[in-house]
Amino acid sequence: MPFGKKSPVRRKAAASVVAVAVASLVLGLAGCSADRVAPASARDDAKGEAGPVDCRKLKCIALTFDAGPGKDTPRLLDILKEEKVPATFFLLGKKHVDRYPDVVRRIAAEGHEVANHTWTHQILTGLEPDEIRQELSRTQDAIERLTGRKPTLMRPPQGRTDETVAGVSRELGLAQVLWSVTAKDYSTTDSALIRQRTLDGAEKDGIILLHDIYDGTVPAVPGIIDELKQRGFTFVTVPQLLAPAKAEPGTVYRP
Repeated sequence: MPFGKKSPVRRKAAASVVAVAVASLVLGLAGCSADRVAPASARDDAKGEAGPVDCRKLKCIALTFDAGPGKDTPRLLDILKEEKVPATFFLLGKKHVDRYPDVVRRIAAEGHEVANHTWTHQILTGLEPDEIRQELSRTQDAIERLTGRKPTLMRPPQGRTDETVAGVSRELGLAQVLWSVTAKDYSTTDSALIRQRTLDGAEKDGIILLHDIYDGTVPAVPGIIDELKQRGFTFVTVPQLLAPAKAEPGTVYRP
């Protein structure tokens, strides 16, 4: 569909259709109408050097955390630092970025990728273009004020996206990043279960979705890292997973 403003009725109707279409995407099984590219395909189509980590040659996997920072994020950062594991943090603006500015600065300073998860976690496919723009740009601006750099990646809440969301993302210089495995850690505090769910879905070029705001998640991370290292995985940020390709604004990336 062309990018542009729809009436509220049309947007609601479109949102209902998209909600059905992306239900399986949220479970990691389907895509969306926006351009969708697997990390391996992006790399295969790119030329040049990948940098210090070349996922064309290594068994790479990206650890990502949504909806923080929160009270447990400093502990998570301690774990990642000790394990020498980079991660990608899709940060939520209201009550998170604005509540934990020092943690946001630390995430960036320690070499992790800082990304956008909207301001209030609204489902973007149900919003008008101007509302989508506000959800994303407000978080962009807040992160830039703290780190000196605007994010280039975003993750739509619940993975719900469409051509309108893609169009606004493209305008703001944001690529969309989905995932290949989620532990559904929002539904349990059982760290052993979170660990097992993550490990069961781990694969080469995978993108792991966890949330550092839930009580069971951070305690599960050391076991996840240890086992995946034993399996021969190299942990990377999402940009490293795509390299030497660069994330294209508006495009949806999902293994």
